[in-house]
Amino acid sequence: MRALARVIAAAALALTGVPLATGAEPISARLAPCLACHGEQGRSENPGVPSLGGQPEFYLTVQLLLFRDKLRVVELMNAVMQGFSNDDLRAMAATLAKLPPPPPAGGNADAARMEAGRTLAEQNRCNFCHTGNYHGERNVPRLAGQREDYLVKALREYKSNSRRGYDASMADVLYQVSDEQILDLAYFLARRP
Repeated sequence: MRALARVIAAAALALTGVPLATGAEPISARLAPCLACHGEQGRSENPGVPSLGGQPEFYLTVQLLLFRDKLRVVELMNAVMQGFSNDDLRAMAATLAKLPPPPPAGGNADAARMEAGRTLAEQNRCNFCHTGNYHGERNVPRLAGQREDYLVKALREYKSNSRRGYDASMADVLYQVSDEQILDLAYFLARRP
């Protein structure tokens, strides 16, 4: 946990540091591999890959640092982030955060599942950390409009403790949440504007 705290502190310094280095190539060129998977406008069309548009800048910076420093292990992301400086990560996060948030999942929503998901989100205080509109802030990600399949994957990983948050709160919250309830939570959140 101390290593994670150091990364968060480094992200804070990266966000408040000196002006960005321009690098040898423009940020758009450095982001091209990211947007190939996460969507040109930050809206992923790839199963299991999150949309990045509308995510808080600080959250994105921390995630990029975690991937670069292999404190969050996803082999492809770990490999792609190698060689980027803190200034690079800060510039990438700032650019990604300006992309529009993804629209809510389309189609006719099942009212019973929406209500079940809303109730679960409130009971488990998802609306406390992720804000009442589920848009996130600072180091807490936006959940509204996120890909449903990605939300299911992330919630299952937090529950199994194979993915760690900044503290134990996600695992604690999800401890008593069933897999069926995870499906309802993801269904509800993916359909939130």
